[in-house]
Amino acid sequence: MNASETSVHRRSALRAGAGAALVGALAAGCTEGHGSAGTSTKTSAETPADAPAQITGKSDASARPPHSAPAPHRFPGQPVQIDHGPRNRPRVALTFHGQGDPAIARAVLAEAERAHARVTVLVVGSWLDEHPEMARRILDGGHDLGNHTQSHVDISAMGEAAAYAEITGCAQRLRRLTGSIGTWFRPSRSRYATPLVQRLARRAGYPHVLSYDVDSLDFTSPGAAAVTRKVAGEIRNGSVVSLHFGYADTVAALPVLLTEIDRRQLRAVTTTELLT
Repeated sequence: MNASETSVHRRSALRAGAGAALVGALAAGCTEGHGSAGTSTKTSAETPADAPAQITGKSDASARPPHSAPAPHRFPGQPVQIDHGPRNRPRVALTFHGQGDPAIARAVLAEAERAHARVTVLVVGSWLDEHPEMARRILDGGHDLGNHTQSHVDISAMGEAAAYAEITGCAQRLRRLTGSIGTWFRPSRSRYATPLVQRLARRAGYPHVLSYDVDSLDFTSPGAAAVTRKVAGEIRNGSVVSLHFGYADTVAALPVLLTEIDRRQLRAVTTTELLT
């Protein structure tokens, strides 16, 4: 084993130890279905995303934004539904479905930051109702913040009015807390947005829907080694990886996964950076 390999293994061991220390009692994260594109029946018109938010969760004055957060971007040449970035640049985007124990979420963010990685967090609106301070924590770390619906139901199975309310409900909370509806929208319980959900997301202010080309399957709780193996076996230039805050396997796998990304001379960046 040469000196470079020894260094990588040493970093892996240290990070694995740090990951193991983070694993504790976790709140259940979101369970993702992998639906295919379909259709839905149109119903009535709905409230726009910039309507006043009705927040019923606890308030936190410190969570109010000192300035507006980044808004959604339109990327010319990219499809409405994006599942990966350019394949000719050594960058990848780790995307996290934002739900679960906020202490664990902070630990995951801190681990990424220690590795000089930036991630994308798609938050559930009801989670923000309970933990409004997390919106600013994510942004303060230099990460992308986006919308993963208000209550994390199967949006592909909903009618137009209900689906639009799911998108705008989370958008309203993000706007209240950060001054922006977030940079991305990802549908809940589905890898791909149906044509209807794509159209509703555009109406709400999101030019693109964010999918992914690498599914970690961490929500199946296969073990940290299996999560690392799955991602490492599929990740390449431009990959967008789906991960979750609320699973112990994800927390334990992250340090080793970040080391593997570094070993391959890839950079973990926000999805916005991936496509810019």
